[in-house]
This record gives sequence, C-alpha cells and structure tokens, in this order.
Amino acid sequence: MQVKDIITILQLNVFGGSQGIDREITGGYTSDLLSDVMGHADNGKLWITLQTHKNVIAIASLKELAAVLLIKGNEPDADMLAQAEDEGIPVLGTNEEAFEISGKLFNLLTH
Repeated sequence: MQVKDIITILQLNVFGGSQGIDREITGGYTSDLLSDVMGHADNGKLWITLQTHKNVIAIASLKELAAVLLIKGNEPDADMLAQAEDEGIPVLGTNEEAFEISGKLFNLLTH
C-alpha cells in the first residue's frame, strides 16, 4: 500500500513532503524515542510519533522510512517541514492517539 492510499483511507492531513506520497509502506513503527527508531525501525515503515522537530526527518531519511505521522493534533515546526520538503519525506497528521491510529494502520496492512 502506498502513502497516498493511507492518506485517503485514514483521512490524514498532509503537512509537507508530498512528493514522496507514492512510496510503498511496508509496515508501521510507533515510538517517540529517536534512538529507538534509529535502532529498530525498518526501511519502508510509517513512523507514528508526537515529535515535531527536524531531527525526526533526519532519522526518517537515514532509515529510509516511507513517511512520518504526527498524532494528537500535533503539527510540525517550520524546520521539520523544510527538512521534509528537502528530503521528500511526507509528514502527515491526525487528531487520533497513537494506540488508535496504530491499530487502524495494522489492520489495513495485514488484512
């Protein structure tokens, strides 16, 4: 499933990095610890987090993640958006909690 499909199905906001919405999503990874994501997230995952700073994009790029999804109505700061545009990594948003949106993503990708 591609990022653009998840955007439509889950009715997500697109804050930036929209040039990457054709990327394939291979799964999800939910964490707010940057070191955890660096050590354990795999290529192609959708990262679910409440972190809104540019270091998130640096890690997403390093790990070749498909996109970043901000939860609980959080919005990216200006530096994060600029980095997302430079790297072509979609930054998405939802008002839902991590538990809820992670479950929905899991169901979409496994059924």
